[in-house]
Amino acid sequence: MIQFKYINKVIKSKRFILIAILVVASLFRMWRISDVPVSLFGDELDVGYHAYSILKTGRDYSGNFLPLHFQSLAEWRTPLYIYSSVPTVAIFGISPLGVRLPAVIFGVLCVYLFYLLVKEFLPKSNNNSLFGYLPLVCAALLSISPWHIQYSRAGFEVTEMLAFYLAGIYFFLRGLKSPKLLNLSAISLGLTPWVYSTAKFFLPLTILVLVLVWSKELFKVSKKDLLLAFFAFSVVSLPIAWSTVFGGGTARFSYISVFTDPTTVPEVGFDRLLDARVRDSSVKFGVQPNLGDRMFHNKFISWMGILTRNYLQSFSTHFLFIEGDLNLRHSPKYIGQLYNFEFLFLPLGVIFFFRKEFDKKIKLFLLFLLLCAPIPAALTRDGGMHATRLFFFLPALLFLVSFGILQLLEAVGKNKIKITGGIIFLAYVAGLIFYQHNYWVHYPWDSERWWHAGWAEAVKFVKGVEGEYERVIISTADEPPWIFFAGWYEYPPDKWQKSFPMRKTTLNGFGEISYIDKFYFGSAQPKSGLYSLAELLDKKTLYLASAKEFPMNLIMEPERLPLNLKLVKAIAYPSGEPVFYLFSASE
Repeated sequence: MIQFKYINKVIKSKRFILIAILVVASLFRMWRISDVPVSLFGDELDVGYHAYSILKTGRDYSGNFLPLHFQSLAEWRTPLYIYSSVPTVAIFGISPLGVRLPAVIFGVLCVYLFYLLVKEFLPKSNNNSLFGYLPLVCAALLSISPWHIQYSRAGFEVTEMLAFYLAGIYFFLRGLKSPKLLNLSAISLGLTPWVYSTAKFFLPLTILVLVLVWSKELFKVSKKDLLLAFFAFSVVSLPIAWSTVFGGGTARFSYISVFTDPTTVPEVGFDRLLDARVRDSSVKFGVQPNLGDRMFHNKFISWMGILTRNYLQSFSTHFLFIEGDLNLRHSPKYIGQLYNFEFLFLPLGVIFFFRKEFDKKIKLFLLFLLLCAPIPAALTRDGGMHATRLFFFLPALLFLVSFGILQLLEAVGKNKIKITGGIIFLAYVAGLIFYQHNYWVHYPWDSERWWHAGWAEAVKFVKGVEGEYERVIISTADEPPWIFFAGWYEYPPDKWQKSFPMRKTTLNGFGEISYIDKFYFGSAQPKSGLYSLAELLDKKTLYLASAKEFPMNLIMEPERLPLNLKLVKAIAYPSGEPVFYLFSASE
C-alpha cells in the first residue's frame, strides 16, 4: 500500500511538472509576439497574403485554385503551413499574430509530443527511477531551447513539420502494440513533406529506417492493418510527391542545391589553370588542363568537398554552442543553437546512452537521427549552419543532453545529487536570463533589417493617405516591394490575381515601371539626388523612397530638403535610423 501511494504521488507530481513545462513553453513563445521579432519579414508576409487570398478567393495570389504548391513571386512553396494560417489570418488579419500563431501552437505541441515520444523510448523498468524523469527533462529543455523558441515565434514552417514528425514516430512505436495506431503514424509522417521541403528528402530515409529496424515487429502486425496504414500513407503523401516532381516543387531545391551552384565551374577552371601555372610559370591563360588537373579539380571533387564541409559544420561547436546560425532571422547574435554549457552534457549523453540498457532498436533510431538529420541541409549551398534546414537535428541533440544530465546526477550519488542538480538548474536559469536579455533588449535593433522593419508603417501610411494622390510610386531600390505592398495593404486578392504578372509602362525619370491601379513600382533615377527628385514629382504624386537612395538623415537634418520637395513622412527602424521617406512636391 505504501509503495502504491508513493508511485501515485510520483505520477501526480510528473503531471504537475508537465503542465508547468507546457505553460512555460507557451509563455516564451506567445509573449509579445507582435513586438519581437520587430516585423513580418518577406516570407512571413508571403504566407499571410497567400492565406488571405485563399480565404477570399480559394486561390493563391497567383490565381491557382487550392494549390498543392503555392506559386509565390520568387518560388513555389509547400502548402500546409499556409493552409494552417487561413483560420488565424481570418481572425487577426495579415498581422504578426495572424501569421505566427500556428508556429506558436505547433511549437508548444512539439514540447508535449517530445515528452510522449521519449516516454516510449524508456524501458518500463526505468519509469520510477531517476531516468523515469527523462521525458520531463527533454520536454523542459525543448521548452526553453533558443533554437526552438526562435522558430516558434515567427511564421516558419518547421515547428509544424517537427510536430507531425514527432507524432508520426510516437504513433509508430505505439502502433507496434496497438496496430490501429499505425494509421495515425502514417498520416502524421505523410503530412511532414506538406509542411517544409526538408522532409521531402528526410521522410524516405525515416521510413526506410523504421521498416528495417522494426521489421520483426511489423511482420507480427496483420496484413490488413499494414495495408490500411500503407493506404493512408499513400493517400496523404502521393499528391505532394506528384506535385513536387511535376508541379514546380523542385524549383526551390534547384536554386539552392550545391549541384546547381553557378560558381562551381568557374572555380574548377581557375584551380586547373592555377595548377598549370604552378607547373610552368610561363603558361598563359587559356592553356588546356592535363589529366592530373582534371583528376584533382572537377565538379565531383568540388561537390564532395562542399557536402563534407556542410555536414561537419552542423556538428561544430561554433554552430551548436557559440555563434549559431549567422542569419539574424534564425538566431540572435552571440547565441548558439544550444546553451553553451550544454557542451558538458552532450558528450556524456552520447557515451552513456549507447552503453545503457536501452532497447537496441531505440539506439539505432537515435543514431540515425543524430547522423542523418544534417544530410538534407548539407545538400544546399549554405546548409552547414542553416538552422531551419537542420531542424530535425534538434530532438536528437536535446535527448542526449537530457540523458547526459541525468547520467551525471546518477554518477554523483544521493549525497551530492541535490547540490549538483541545483548547480545545473542555476546554470539553465542564468543561460535563459542571458538569452532573454539578448532577445528582448539587443535583438530588435540587431535584426531590424533582417525582419524588414519599416514596411508595415510605410504601407499602412500610404493606405491611409492614398486618396489625396493620383499616383503612388513605391521604390524598388531596396527589397522587392510587391509582397510588402500586397500583404500590409491587404490588397484585394481577386484584383491582384487578374494583374499577375503586372503590366509595365514608362514613367519620366523612373524608366520602365510595373503598376497596378494607381500604384507603381520602380526607382527614381535622379542625377543630383533630392533636387532632381523634386523635378520628377508633382503635388498629386507620392513617392515611397528607400532611405538608401539618399545618403543623409532627413530626420536629423530636415534643412537639407529642397524647397520644392515635401517630406510627407519619415519612417525609422526601431533603432531610429531612417528606412523610408515619403515625398511629394511642395506647395
